[in-house]
Amino acid sequence: MTVVTPCHSVGSVINRRRGALGPLGRDIAIASAVAAAQILGTFLATQRSSGAESLDWFGAALLVTAAIPLVARREHPAPALLVTVACALTYDLLDYPGGFYTIPIGIGLYSLVAAGMRVQGIGAAALIASLFVIADVLFDSGHVLGVNGVLWFSGWLAVSIALGEVTRSRRSYLAEVEQRAIEAERTREEEGRRRAGEERLRIARELHDVLAHNISMINVRAGVAAHLLDKKPEEARDALDAIKTASKDALRELRATLGMLRQVDDGVPLKPGPSLAQLDELIPDSATGVGVNMLVVGEPRVLPVGVEQAAFRIVQESLTNVARHAAPAFATVTITYGERDLQVEVSDDGRAVSSNGLSSGGHGITGMSERAAATGGEFDAGPRPDGGWRVWARLPLNGLT
Repeated sequence: MTVVTPCHSVGSVINRRRGALGPLGRDIAIASAVAAAQILGTFLATQRSSGAESLDWFGAALLVTAAIPLVARREHPAPALLVTVACALTYDLLDYPGGFYTIPIGIGLYSLVAAGMRVQGIGAAALIASLFVIADVLFDSGHVLGVNGVLWFSGWLAVSIALGEVTRSRRSYLAEVEQRAIEAERTREEEGRRRAGEERLRIARELHDVLAHNISMINVRAGVAAHLLDKKPEEARDALDAIKTASKDALRELRATLGMLRQVDDGVPLKPGPSLAQLDELIPDSATGVGVNMLVVGEPRVLPVGVEQAAFRIVQESLTNVARHAAPAFATVTITYGERDLQVEVSDDGRAVSSNGLSSGGHGITGMSERAAATGGEFDAGPRPDGGWRVWARLPLNGLT
């Protein structure tokens, strides 16, 4: 035989019924229960009351009418309280038997305070108590008059206000918790979108840095090879060999970059990122149509990885742009080691190209600016007054973001 715990089964039934009824259904049930309790209480009070009118149809109608507004107590608490007070006061003045006719007043007052009108509720309670006392004094109705009666009625109103305030505070707290949960979820979504955008930008920069330089060099050398194929076949062969080497380097770096991007965690990349020690590798790759002079100012030393990578990529992209847009030209790369920052400058004496033209169809200038900004640094690129192009960046050693 299965034994069911009574409190558990009763609680489950109550919760299911409350969920099924909804707020309006519960208020109808409360109003019906209050009306029945008032009439039953009044009949009981009639048995022990002397000098009071017996309950007739009009008195019963007043009791039922006082309970009916409780159905609308959530949406219209003030009008509901007003109707219940009017019915109860009329009932009192007609000297009907005492009982539970003040129950609707307490529920109406509770609903008013729970709806957020605490000050109005306290004022209404004081006014209601005063009206009943004055009515009993002037019209000699004996329901509330007397010290005990005044204390009991005032206590009932005070309890109603207190319960309403507790309910209001609980609802406010739950609403605040819900709002915080919504805000937290929205923040998580925005943070997710921001991180996804940053990750897309990082991937785009990595792929651009890996491919743009080598592909540009391949394009330049292919043009040279085509031009020299008939006149100077040996030089054309050298250009083709350089194309082969550049394409291998591009494939190797692309595989390494894709392998790094496929990593599930944020561990160490599969290969170390580029550093300033590898700048010399860029000079042979830029030799076609471009002469490069490398200058180092200050004492070279180990720098933060992000700064070294940003500096290397800025130099790489600048030399790529020189070969693509300004060749034949001569470029000077200046690396200045400061106490608090690293400055990178790449200038050439080739054809000055507007920033719009230089960046048309590509993202080199944008990528260099973003890399400098990621270190908390500054970036500038533009034509030189005496011709050519200048790229400059200042990268703080402790400003990585």
